[in-house]
Amino acid sequence: MFSTNKPLLEFGKLDKCLSKYGQHFKYDNEKQIIYSSDINSDDTFIILSGVISLRRGENVLVGIAQAPFIMGLSDGVMKTDVPYRLITESNCTGYHLPASQTINIIEQCQVWREAFCWLAWQNCMLEMRDLQLIGNNSYDQIRATLISMTKWDDELRSRVGVMNYIHQRTRISRSVVAEVLAALRKGGYIEMNKGKLVNINRLPFEY
Repeated sequence: MFSTNKPLLEFGKLDKCLSKYGQHFKYDNEKQIIYSSDINSDDTFIILSGVISLRRGENVLVGIAQAPFIMGLSDGVMKTDVPYRLITESNCTGYHLPASQTINIIEQCQVWREAFCWLAWQNCMLEMRDLQLIGNNSYDQIRATLISMTKWDDELRSRVGVMNYIHQRTRISRSVVAEVLAALRKGGYIEMNKGKLVNINRLPFEY
C-alpha cells in the first residue's frame, strides 16, 4: 500500500533527471513569492532546501512544507484555474523549468512511476487536509491542526506561530483560536513558548 510518507526516493530520481535542465535560484529572505499560478503556470518548480508555504487565492494557507517539494509537475498535461502561490518561510534553493519540458524529460527518462508517486502523495496530503477541516467544528479543526504540527521537526515548530498558523489554515477567528489555546495550556494539554508549539501531552476529543 502507498505510504503517506513523502516519496523521497522517487523525488531523487525525478530531481536527477530534471535538475540539469532547470534554471536555479536562491532566496535569502523570507516571504518571497517563488511561484504564482497567474505568472508561472507554464513552469515546474522544484524546491531543494528550505521551508515554503502553499497558499490559495488571496491568503488561504493550504499548508507549510519542508523541502524537497515540487509544484506544477503535471502542468504540462493539465492546467488548473485555481490560483496558488508558493512563498518562502526560510532561505530556499531550487530550480524551475517549463512544464512542457518536464513532461518530455519524464518521458525520455521513463520516470512516470516516480511522477505518479509524487502526485499521489500530494493528492493524499490535500485529501487529509480536507478530512481535517471540511465539515468539522472549530475545536476539531484546531485539534487536527495541532496534531499535524507535531509531525514537523523542532526547527520548523520554533519558526511558526501557533495562533497565526491555525487562523490562516482554518480561517477560524483569532479570538476563538486564542481562547481554545489558552484553555489547552491551562489544562496542561499543550506546551507553548513565546507563541510557538513545544509539545502536546494529549488532546481531549471534545472542548
